[in-house]
Amino acid sequence: MRFMDLVVARRSVRKYAIKAVEPGLIDLCVEAARLAPSASNGQPWRFVVVDDPALKDAVARATFGPGSAFNRFAVQAPVLVVIVVEPSTALNRLGAIIKRRNYPLFDVGIAAEHFCLQAAELGLGTCMMGWFDERRIKRLLGVPPSRRIGLVLSLGHPEGSDVPRPKQRKPLETILGRNHY
Repeated sequence: MRFMDLVVARRSVRKYAIKAVEPGLIDLCVEAARLAPSASNGQPWRFVVVDDPALKDAVARATFGPGSAFNRFAVQAPVLVVIVVEPSTALNRLGAIIKRRNYPLFDVGIAAEHFCLQAAELGLGTCMMGWFDERRIKRLLGVPPSRRIGLVLSLGHPEGSDVPRPKQRKPLETILGRNHY
């Protein structure tokens, strides 16, 4: 698949077929994320694959709350991947203070997109979720209190009726500056 075709094909999937995802495919997605670039090669991530049905449902329910419409689809997904932000290198921490930038969050975002692009290339669907009960998920998965959860990704085979729709994006001329803002 050409890269631009892959970029166009990758979308947030919120309807999943009742079908397991083969462990080898999950591993390919994690491998793509593992190979993502990171500031000073810090690799500040750990991927927790949650595919045990009862645990996956508990984690999925921690991505939404009473009266919240956010992320209710997560229960349908056969797999959730929790990306834990690991401590960065001393160089990254120093740079973060000097430049007031949270490099590990940038790095986790890049790794997450690598994961999602690999999944799309395999015909799988994903959705990145940033709305979740972090304390609850940490407790469910045994994540140390000193760590933060960056993102939760849903993963599965898209439901047949969940067909791609054209992407709605701002026109290029409204987001592009050449040699000035």
